[in-house]
Amino acid sequence: MATIPDQQSSHGSYHEKEQVTVTLDERRRAALEVIDNAPFSWFHVKVCLVASVGFFTDAYDIFAINIAATMLGYVYGHTGNQLNTNQSLGIKVATPVGNLVGQLLFGWLADVVGRKRMYGVELMVMIIATFAQALAGQAPAVSVLGVIIVWRFVMGVGIGGDYPLSAIISSEFAATRSRGRLMTAVFAAQGWGQFSSALIGVIVVQAYKNEILNSAFPCIVPVDYMWRLVIGLGCVPGVFALYFRLTIPETPRFTMDIERNVAQATADITDVMNPKNHTTDEDAHVQHVTAPKATRADFVAYFSQWKNLKVLIGTSYSWFALDIAFYGLGLNSSIILTAINFGSPTGNKTSSLYVYQNLYNVCVGNLILSVAGLIPGYWVSFLFIDSWGRKPIQLMGFSVLTVLFVIMGFAYDKLDASTSGKNAFVFLYCLTNFFQNFGPNTTTFVIPGEAFPTRYRSTAFGISAATGKLGAIISQVGFAQLINIGGTNRFVQHIMEIMALFMLTGVFSTLLIPETKQRTLEDISNEEQEGYITEAPRAARS
Repeated sequence: MATIPDQQSSHGSYHEKEQVTVTLDERRRAALEVIDNAPFSWFHVKVCLVASVGFFTDAYDIFAINIAATMLGYVYGHTGNQLNTNQSLGIKVATPVGNLVGQLLFGWLADVVGRKRMYGVELMVMIIATFAQALAGQAPAVSVLGVIIVWRFVMGVGIGGDYPLSAIISSEFAATRSRGRLMTAVFAAQGWGQFSSALIGVIVVQAYKNEILNSAFPCIVPVDYMWRLVIGLGCVPGVFALYFRLTIPETPRFTMDIERNVAQATADITDVMNPKNHTTDEDAHVQHVTAPKATRADFVAYFSQWKNLKVLIGTSYSWFALDIAFYGLGLNSSIILTAINFGSPTGNKTSSLYVYQNLYNVCVGNLILSVAGLIPGYWVSFLFIDSWGRKPIQLMGFSVLTVLFVIMGFAYDKLDASTSGKNAFVFLYCLTNFFQNFGPNTTTFVIPGEAFPTRYRSTAFGISAATGKLGAIISQVGFAQLINIGGTNRFVQHIMEIMALFMLTGVFSTLLIPETKQRTLEDISNEEQEGYITEAPRAARS
């Protein structure tokens, strides 16, 4: 392990001052080397767990609406006991819109005021908004669905903030050789969040089975309890993680490169290696150094270089293309499975038994999709991301997804014509979930957290992620407007074909991004590190 050179006095002859300048720059590089070569420790486990709980909660809160929307249809749907197109679109698209705002806002704030100062704030927003949804009520002046939409937007802002903060904190604390796996482990919690939302749905439906069967159709009272429980329980994991987020230390890279406090950063690195004795010295002497500073002019200068701009374009568009399909499928899986009559209950559609069977099948269907494709895909990525690399996984994922969507779209009628064909469609559907996660869904999260300099890392990540959520918004609006062209759910096959086109464009945008495996964050940033910091002019000292 590299050692951090001792600090030398800042007083003395001209020659000594020149030597101090060299020493400070060398100290910075030596400190970064300590982080990059650090052995895997309990602190890395703690960072992973604290960040993972946030992504678990994010995914639960986002995808629980897939189940709750069906329940809301029975309680508040006035046409066929289901939400109309605009109602369904509203409650599903509100969160991605909030995500977009949160990713841009918190991404920028994390680069301006610090990762630590913002970490936990976004979780508090999520907790409050999730709990508020469960308490939403009807009144003459406002619809309960309108209240839910507003709170889902607010919740989305918090979830959006979690993306850049968790990604950047885990990236900047990780050792080079295991950074991909650490970030993937954090992101993989999404799979368990989706799984848990479906599992809680199954448990709640079973818990209220007798109440449903003993109620008059459409079983408004028990189902009203059910959707509130499914959504409201999403705030529980966040409550447990809040304390640990508020007490996590600032990343040494932010302290050195943005606050320009070399002494505190090197002390923090030593403490991180021994977290039981972690201390933050508020009175630590601030090293007077000059380093590249985040300004509008500097931002334009950095990203006006094609070698840097093409990376931002590549990470942003790849995420955009991926989210067209990921959220198009993820938030509408119940509709797609219903379109092919897979697992749909039979019998009288105006009976209490049908309500129970329909809700149970929706939950179980989402549970199967999580287990069969989503969760395995994350962990296969975990195994290969630091050996095979990010770029090959993303290229492979987009390529395979293109083929799968082409088959599901152009062979839709044949697959829908028989029971074996429907089973094959569900199998292909699970494969798309698998190769989204063993592919671009994981890598579009990892690469932006590595590919930019410290002063713009969170901002650029936020831009990339927000572009992805723009894709999710377009996907939701497009899905809602297109799905019933030619009849109920008749446009599904063409939606699959459109998704195939976007997956193909993702192959080309991937060519713009660099391979980041086994490279330090500073090397990836395309900036010269020798002489990165210099002693500040005397007039600038305080």
